[in-house]
Amino acid sequence: MLNTRFRNQVNTWPAFVDLFSNLVIVLIFLLIVFVFLWTTTSVFNRQSGAKAVAELKQQNAEQAQTIQQMTGDEQEARQLLVLARAQLIELENDKNELTTQLQEQESSTKDLVSAYETQVNDLQARLDSLNRQLAQAQLTRSETEKLAQERRELQDQMAAQRAQLSEQLSAVQAALDAAEEKSRTQEIKYVEMSTRLNKALADKVAELNDASNYQSEFYRAIKEAIGDRTTIRNDGDRFIISSDILFPSGSYTLSVDGKNQLRLIANVIKDLEHKIPSNIDWIIRVDGHTDKKPVIAGTRGYRNNVQLSLRRATVVADELARNGVSRRRLVPSGFGDLHPVELGNDAASLQKNRRIELRLTNK
Repeated sequence: MLNTRFRNQVNTWPAFVDLFSNLVIVLIFLLIVFVFLWTTTSVFNRQSGAKAVAELKQQNAEQAQTIQQMTGDEQEARQLLVLARAQLIELENDKNELTTQLQEQESSTKDLVSAYETQVNDLQARLDSLNRQLAQAQLTRSETEKLAQERRELQDQMAAQRAQLSEQLSAVQAALDAAEEKSRTQEIKYVEMSTRLNKALADKVAELNDASNYQSEFYRAIKEAIGDRTTIRNDGDRFIISSDILFPSGSYTLSVDGKNQLRLIANVIKDLEHKIPSNIDWIIRVDGHTDKKPVIAGTRGYRNNVQLSLRRATVVADELARNGVSRRRLVPSGFGDLHPVELGNDAASLQKNRRIELRLTNK
């Protein structure tokens, strides 16, 4: 019998990266408060006021240069993350295909063995019958020789079938060995890509800048425009809209109610564009998320939850742009079911995970 081994790994890096990112953001905020208090005290000191002002200007210039450099680094990191996710999805699909192939080959091998055992049993039954005939009463020499010849022919057939089955089993074993080797190679690539992605996420945590001062005003204005809806809520630094009021199930076509809500949000963003100073390079991130239910095989337009979430985020960004929002301020992204807000399998938990998140941030 042939044994195949498969290992399933649980990817825990998203939760670790989220926790690490939150800790870094808190430390950066405390550092900014300390620097602000220290610089304020130095500026109003009568003896060293002028010198502190000069040093503060120099520090502002250095920070502006640093922010500009980090903007370039973040764009490069974002491209790297998108490429890494695409490669991870492709590797996962390849791994699933290999698993299916191995299972099919194992089933085929079992069928071959079963057929061989059936033939062997049939031939053995015939041999037993011939032996009984030879052992029974008196047979003529010609009849005995005929039975012996038939027995030899049956033995030759059994030997030929054994050799044929052995060749088939060797071919199946070779195919299984090749498939296992390919699976190990794909698994190594998967681990390498996961390591690169974790490092990129840890190294490219964005530093807060002046755009954060307008986040609370942005979320408050959207809340006032939308009204009191349980499907739309503010959560920290993001504004969450349930996908169920924007799209029908399994679709990325906006509903009439969804278009009306996005028109109100677009008016808030347009008003905000006139308030934020031009020297602040800000964007609205439009992040699409789905629940963990797999997509229906053969669905047109997308093959998995990541593609569905990206299409929905792009449709939302396009609708906001049609309502007057500057297209360069909108950055759609799709994360599929990789970042759930609820881990349960009940309908309420799945509904919360189907969402569009709007986040005001710097580039």
